[in-house]
Amino acid sequence: MPDEATPGGLETLPQLNKYARDLALIYQSEKEKRKALELAHERLREAYEETINRLVIASEYRDRETGNHIVRIARYSAFMAQKLGRPGEEVEKIRLASPMHDVGKIGIPDAILLKPGKLTGEEFEIIKTHTLIGAKILGGSTSEVLQTASEIALTHHEKWNGRGYPGGFAGNDIPLGGRIVAVADVFDALISNRPYKEAFSVARAIEIIRSERGGHFDPELVDLFLDNLNGIVEIRDRESKLTHEKGPDASPS
Repeated sequence: MPDEATPGGLETLPQLNKYARDLALIYQSEKEKRKALELAHERLREAYEETINRLVIASEYRDRETGNHIVRIARYSAFMAQKLGRPGEEVEKIRLASPMHDVGKIGIPDAILLKPGKLTGEEFEIIKTHTLIGAKILGGSTSEVLQTASEIALTHHEKWNGRGYPGGFAGNDIPLGGRIVAVADVFDALISNRPYKEAFSVARAIEIIRSERGGHFDPELVDLFLDNLNGIVEIRDRESKLTHEKGPDASPS
């Protein structure tokens, strides 16, 4: 007869062992499923990021230096958002979205975009439309990254004092991503060679950024930028070194 103190007597031991084995198999199976799902998610994220990079490369293909510029903009912008204390998810969105800020230049004729000299008033008005073109290309997506990219494309030439383009937005009416990229974009353009100018020194670029505090740029972001200038310069130096090691014809990654 079964032992009353142990329902089922000795017959329960094999049964408990079987339950334990079954539970272990279920746990292992679920663990493997989670691992496979995480791997699939990571591959999807990589493919998504690569697609974004290829879109940007296509739009900037005519200007090799701009290809390197967009990589630096992503690093500067994410760094600034992080130093500003923004959540990790927002920092990542800005990192992925910021390289697309000038995607609308795909619609600007080479004769204007690559002109080695000062633009006429009419030519500058055409250049300004790249903000609208970029916002249209990137707009209407359900992707939060592309929504952020569309905002940045539209607003990265707006100015804190309301004298920018295309909408004349001012202050905090300009989305944060647009305000961050405005600083990062101008700084990197100043220290880079362009068809119309030689690269400025970092010291000269900083003078210009500082002089536009509260004018062109969000004063809080200028202060943040200057307080973390060593980190910004480290990014510039690191990316310049990587570009040199890869060679001038390497695609941005």
